[in-house]
Amino acid sequence: MDLVRFLATVVAITSCATNPALAQDRVDSALVAEIASIRAIDDHTHDDPIYAERVKTWSADSPLGSPAYPDTLTLRRDNPEWIRAWRALYGYRYQDMQPAHLRELLATKKRLMLEKADQWPRYVLDAAGVDIAFVNATHLGVGQENGRFRWVPWADPLLWPFSGEKSVLGFPGGGSSIGQLQREAGVAALPASLNGYVTQIVEATLAKWSATGVVAIKFLSAYRRGIDFALVDPDVAASVYTRAMSGLPVDSPQHKSLEDYLFHEIAAHAGAHRLVVQIHTGNGNGPYFNNTRANPGLLEEVLADASLRNTKFVLLHGGWPFYLTAQAMTDRPNVFTDFSAQTFYLTTHALAEVLRGWLEWHPEKVLFGTDAYSDANTPLSDYEEKQWLMTEKARRALAIALTGMLGDGEITRERAKEIAHMVMRDSSLALYRLN
Repeated sequence: MDLVRFLATVVAITSCATNPALAQDRVDSALVAEIASIRAIDDHTHDDPIYAERVKTWSADSPLGSPAYPDTLTLRRDNPEWIRAWRALYGYRYQDMQPAHLRELLATKKRLMLEKADQWPRYVLDAAGVDIAFVNATHLGVGQENGRFRWVPWADPLLWPFSGEKSVLGFPGGGSSIGQLQREAGVAALPASLNGYVTQIVEATLAKWSATGVVAIKFLSAYRRGIDFALVDPDVAASVYTRAMSGLPVDSPQHKSLEDYLFHEIAAHAGAHRLVVQIHTGNGNGPYFNNTRANPGLLEEVLADASLRNTKFVLLHGGWPFYLTAQAMTDRPNVFTDFSAQTFYLTTHALAEVLRGWLEWHPEKVLFGTDAYSDANTPLSDYEEKQWLMTEKARRALAIALTGMLGDGEITRERAKEIAHMVMRDSSLALYRLN
């Protein structure tokens, strides 16, 4: 048995023996070892680049920091699972969270970041066993200018032609506006017609992104409106655009019709450039997020349109808590789902239950993702720790789900291994056409 398989087996046995939450879940040690060896592709992250300002807010008096609002069990500061991440990333020597030990740990993290400099982002991926991470951000930064990190830009500003320099949504990592995209497209003034806008700004932006190596775009629209993008007659949308260009008032239903039309156009042009369209579905950040308007089922009408069948869509976060709806929607040949964020919404056992249902449906449509991100004041549970811990949790949950399917005679051992590689890597390679 090679070292990777040996360590994976030891981890599986030890975890089940010491963690009551895992003890109820039978895990096939050979599958655990196989999954541990896969160099994963993370479908969705907000991993940070290197920048000096980030560590300046970290206080030795509060090494764990404090969340903006109560977190789920997995993300709480007292979750003992963080200790496993600290050991793997920083060589943490203790079994506890005593203040003195945590101050030492925070100093170690800062020192390692300084020593590794622009190699730090790669170091984090390597520690987690991740080969490639898709980073949803305004732009990639220092340490991310390599094939290990792939940029997924926000497409939402293209929905709002008249918002100018205003960043309508609070995009993580900085503002993004239609004014910025207009300048990058080399367009001095907003085109007079809707067709001109689609050609000169929407098409030009997507073509530029595709030419620079972007393989996917993302919509965060559920943070501002429902994702019930309807099919709109072009003449109706054009009349709204012309009205707004003339300075006449445009009401909410008219705004929605223009946004709905532009979503369809952006998705269609993305498909022509072989760009995958990622859409936030399900639960969102913050205690007042409206889950109902993020139900993936709201996308049914637009995704059923024949003109979008050449566009591939990914339902980010698997629509949780509407994960059964997301599962059913993968019946469509061009619809995929990932389980990013479910890695910290759910315990390992609960995630395994979701995954088993999905894998018994269309396993080739299921993508691994973490949604790793950094908070304003959580220095020891930032993107680094989430990248490691959520990747490790995903591997364990996948092993539990496949072990159950194997034990019930639903799949062979070879098929179980094949599915594991599809989820953690191969399906993303094919979907995003990665070499």
